[in-house]
Amino acid sequence: MRALLDAWRALLLAGRFLTRWPFGIDGDAQPKLYGHAAPFYPVIGLLLGAVLAGIGLAAQSLGVLSAGAPALAVLMLGVWVWSTGGLHLDGFADCADAWVGGLGSRERTFAILKDPHIGAMGVVALVLVLLAKLGALMTLLGGVGAAGIAPGVWLAALLGLPVLARAQILWLVLTTPAARSQGLGAVLGAHLPHRSAWLAATLGSAAALIGIGVVSVAAAVAVAGTTVLVLAAWRRSLLRRLGGYTGDGIGALVELTETLTLLVVALAVAGAT
Repeated sequence: MRALLDAWRALLLAGRFLTRWPFGIDGDAQPKLYGHAAPFYPVIGLLLGAVLAGIGLAAQSLGVLSAGAPALAVLMLGVWVWSTGGLHLDGFADCADAWVGGLGSRERTFAILKDPHIGAMGVVALVLVLLAKLGALMTLLGGVGAAGIAPGVWLAALLGLPVLARAQILWLVLTTPAARSQGLGAVLGAHLPHRSAWLAATLGSAAALIGIGVVSVAAAVAVAGTTVLVLAAWRRSLLRRLGGYTGDGIGALVELTETLTLLVVALAVAGAT
């Protein structure tokens, strides 16, 4: 009974940390609980995906899914950003500033990451990633019902890609040292239950890819390849620049994974029309 209660509290904390939704738990929890919450990150990704997919299904029931693609894409992206509180976008923008302004220096890169202000490169990076997601969503939703496009690929992508992006957090933390002895990265590294994390990362990634593969094997293969390449490339960059991952680096990985896999699926849809 105690184990189930602890797991429930960890799930609530994962939701409280990764979203703005009312999960009914104080965010000021013990570091150990934050570590134990991490294996539930893919579950929170599934909940986020379900909300996005629900918007699409509601539009489909009204007969406006494809015709209203531009407006729906704006709505979905707004819900996506609001739901996460811009948490990962903030890390992505900070890394963009730090990687450009750091000039290859570890110390200078860390100094920029700690600066609460956003620079020009961070603004540009945010605009580009939001435009990329918006364009991909418009393409994905606009292709619904077109000849040559697997039915339901949009639904599988919206459900699976947020799961895959949050499983990436676990893959990174499990295979990479923390860059600092303090902060979110250090907490995850010190308190992450490895057995549960390996299982959650494997099941989360597999479920997302299988779900996409059911409707489009080609899209699933492309998404899997993109996910592996993003993780490998970003992990290498973090190690070379910082010596390991940070909280901002984790956020950047989530955004890179979501954006690039969404673009891959959208391009697959566009190529099939």
